[in-house]
Amino acid sequence: MPPRIASAFRYARRGILVAIALLIGASPAFAFDFDDVAERAKKLAEQPYKKPENKLPRELAELTYDQYRDIRFKPDHAWWHGAKLPFELQFFHPGIYFDQSVRIYEISSTGVHEIHFDADDFDYGKNKIDTSKLKDLGFSGFRVHYPLNSPNYKDEVLVFQGASYFRALGKKQRYGLSARGLAVDTGLISGEEFPRFVDFWVARPSPKDKELIIYALLDSKRVTGAYRFVLRPGSDTTMDVQLRLYLRDYISKVGLAPLTSMFDFGENQRSPIEDYRPEVHDSDGLSIQSGTGEWIWRPLVNPTRLLTTSFGLTNPLGFGLMQRDRHFYDYEDLEARYDLRPSAWVEPLGGWGAGRVELVQIPSPDEYNDNIVAFWVPDTPLTPKKPYDLQYRLHWQMEDQQRPPSAYVVQTRRGRGDPRSNDNTLRFVVDFEGGALLKAKDDSEIDAIVSVGDNGELLEKQSYRNDVTGGWRLSMRLRRVDDSKPVEMRAYLRGPGSAVSETWSYILPPGGS
Repeated sequence: MPPRIASAFRYARRGILVAIALLIGASPAFAFDFDDVAERAKKLAEQPYKKPENKLPRELAELTYDQYRDIRFKPDHAWWHGAKLPFELQFFHPGIYFDQSVRIYEISSTGVHEIHFDADDFDYGKNKIDTSKLKDLGFSGFRVHYPLNSPNYKDEVLVFQGASYFRALGKKQRYGLSARGLAVDTGLISGEEFPRFVDFWVARPSPKDKELIIYALLDSKRVTGAYRFVLRPGSDTTMDVQLRLYLRDYISKVGLAPLTSMFDFGENQRSPIEDYRPEVHDSDGLSIQSGTGEWIWRPLVNPTRLLTTSFGLTNPLGFGLMQRDRHFYDYEDLEARYDLRPSAWVEPLGGWGAGRVELVQIPSPDEYNDNIVAFWVPDTPLTPKKPYDLQYRLHWQMEDQQRPPSAYVVQTRRGRGDPRSNDNTLRFVVDFEGGALLKAKDDSEIDAIVSVGDNGELLEKQSYRNDVTGGWRLSMRLRRVDDSKPVEMRAYLRGPGSAVSETWSYILPPGGS
């Protein structure tokens, strides 16, 4: 039977089953929810971990990156294509380093049905692959399409592929940083464990739905988990995330709501080699909104060795890896378009209690590695067999990204303390904009409060109005005492009686980074 006729037959058969269910009085409501996945995760945690088998045929395992990219899903074979629904699904072929398959199911009024791999759904390009060997191969992931930028075209808005990684897009955005289901022992000498989503269930939407519900089952050597995602595409695409974890064994560090990004170089850290681009990064800073109302901004760096820092908090209101530089001339890259890459903001739903936002920055020689990770670590350790629940909302943002109502940092620049001499000092220039700064009538109303850790010596500071932007500029010159140790710095602007800006929190890594 030709693929298009087979697809039409499939949809017609489902319609008949729904009609029969209605005639006999059966409810067409979804008979599957988060508790079903949680029960699977619980039972899985009670069993010994089974390492997934690699069933990739040799010809797929040995594909080059370009050869793998030449395998494309046929858009007219998309799941729900032609059904006049707002969402469609397309699937990723296994191959190269995507060597573990996942099972994907559709939840509909007729029940839960697996979506099976079919080689006829793919265009293999120039690859010479015997598709008769690919039966029951499975998928390496999937993507969701929705008419985001135009009512006449379904854009790609969400991707799940590889371990527990996923990423989404808002209107006019390009893919950049990723989120993860879970981070385990990230940045520890013992090495990182990468849990993976092994099963997905996608609820069939109705014709007028503007959100899509996805469930996922997570598994790894020491932890299992149930997840529920509610995707709402838009200018600020959001994802509500509900999770329940079960540990098989103790874990040293569980990173919740993890975000993964890339920072190669920027205005605060120039490229070590000549590059026509001023900056190269998916994110330029970590932003934190504490439960006390303080906002913290930590510019990212590409260190010469692993650098892990954290911020202790109770019931934080949010954190995110943000891309604040939004002009094309910040990057001058017509292909990568870093100016269009989203920020990702984590908004806790319910009190998270005491813990810390941890930032892990990993040395990277180029822009092809995700070397930045941020996540939440609760103070109370997770214990085996006892469920741990968490909920949060992910915002994928661009122009209207999360910022403090007070003044915020728009750039951090670094150079020699005195450009005319090599006196072994450094100068930092920090520009603030927004908030009460535009209303300041007298420069004396604004003062900069600066503190430097024990390994640094603050030699001078000045703060003054930036007549070009209408904001405020802080200039500092300092000397590092021991080059083998980091220097912690903090600064904020204070008006009459209170702070009028977020807190600029910078760490100068050891080794001259």
